[in-house]
Amino acid sequence: MQHPPSDPTAMPHSSASSTSSAYSGPAAPGSGSGSGSGAGAGQGVAATVASLMPRARTELAELVAFRSVADPEQFPRSECEGAADWVAEALRAEGFQDVAALETPDGTRSVYGFLPGPAGAPTVLLYAHYDVQPPLDEAAWHTPPFELTDGDDGRWYGRGAADCKGGFIMHLLALRAVRENGGLPVSVKMVVEGSEEQGTGGLEQYARQHPELLAADTIVIGDAGNFRCGLPTVTASLRGMTLLRVQVDTLEGNLHSGLFGGAAPDALAALLRTLDSLRDAEGNTVVDGLAADSRWEGMAYPEEDFRRDAKVLDGVGLSGGGAVADRLWARPAVTVLGIDCPPVVGATPSVHASARALVSLRIPPGTDVEKAIELLVAHVESHVPWQARVSTEVVGKGQPFTADTSSPAYTAMAAALSTAYDGQEMQVAGMGGSIPLCNALDALYPDAEILLIGLSEPEAQIHAVNESVDPRELERMAVAEALFLRGYAEQAAGA
Repeated sequence: MQHPPSDPTAMPHSSASSTSSAYSGPAAPGSGSGSGSGAGAGQGVAATVASLMPRARTELAELVAFRSVADPEQFPRSECEGAADWVAEALRAEGFQDVAALETPDGTRSVYGFLPGPAGAPTVLLYAHYDVQPPLDEAAWHTPPFELTDGDDGRWYGRGAADCKGGFIMHLLALRAVRENGGLPVSVKMVVEGSEEQGTGGLEQYARQHPELLAADTIVIGDAGNFRCGLPTVTASLRGMTLLRVQVDTLEGNLHSGLFGGAAPDALAALLRTLDSLRDAEGNTVVDGLAADSRWEGMAYPEEDFRRDAKVLDGVGLSGGGAVADRLWARPAVTVLGIDCPPVVGATPSVHASARALVSLRIPPGTDVEKAIELLVAHVESHVPWQARVSTEVVGKGQPFTADTSSPAYTAMAAALSTAYDGQEMQVAGMGGSIPLCNALDALYPDAEILLIGLSEPEAQIHAVNESVDPRELERMAVAEALFLRGYAEQAAGA
């Protein structure tokens, strides 16, 4: 696994990029009208990005090769440290100043750099994260999860390809293209987080302790994605989240199920009954005292499209009631992420003394995460049967977020996306996932505009096996971001 050399024009291939790419790109991205810099500028930027795509694939392959799961119980800490070093060297190769690995309070590293623009120009903060979700069952992947591989469908497969190592490469492509076509029109701060997927809030805490570091006029979060491939989309809202460990204890030790079963309180059964209380018969999330009837007012998500995107099996119903967009973007959602119990193979006929689960609660905009946590803990404690002992531990949390899509930066982004996507109008959607940093930045910099874009469209299957990125999306979104930087600077100069 190689680091970028000091010469940014000579990036060698790593072993992770040994599969050759047949990618030829879309016919003419950015050839439409609508950019604040004009169609000619759009064509020049698009041509530059297209010429840089082979290099981008090489770089993404090198970055994907790091098993940068921010959990030392699953992968060595050195994998995250290696990825952070790679990102830092990439920033230095692009001429970034003050490049530093920020030692955040949760024990991980976020990488920061500053690229100065013209005097008096606005400052744009670009965000991505290099940490990734665990690969899950590696045998279920069609390709090695930490080796970027070309699929027969033209996509590039690998953990983090879309979420969010690809987002960092998108930022690099955009900066290279805009600098080659007239120069950098804004000052740029780049921060690449090391623990976003863990939800432990290291960068949020660091930003609060050093509020001037990430101050910017506009913040572009490269960790969202289009509603679907080819449809330019910004994300206007995010659900917050919390992770709660729940442990149930009933006995001093396991007991023979024949001698004691039927009267001895089974901790696993008690845990299952407790978890079951978090959903009603229709599948709606039920947490006592937590509202679950809000409506989404933006674009719709047809049920047939969702079934296809989620790959729901034929004949299986969806969970909950109401519109799909309501359930995904405007209401709470509980998910049991894991349960500690004996596997089927090797299980003994025992009544269990202890059982443990990790529960996720997604929290819609308009609900305070601390209040939601309080209600979730109270619900769990009040629904444990048989007076079993229960303990809870909050291991991650983040507030929900809502953006102002009427702001000037969104106007510039709408024009840029229209150019990059051949005249298609920008769409506004919600996202059921969470990016806790957004609220921290919104609180620290209330005058800053925050935009959410990225590469995580439904086919990317982020957080699942066989994650991938569509290189056409990477190319077009890089074009859009480059044009946005130019259009935003022009807009600010004319204000």
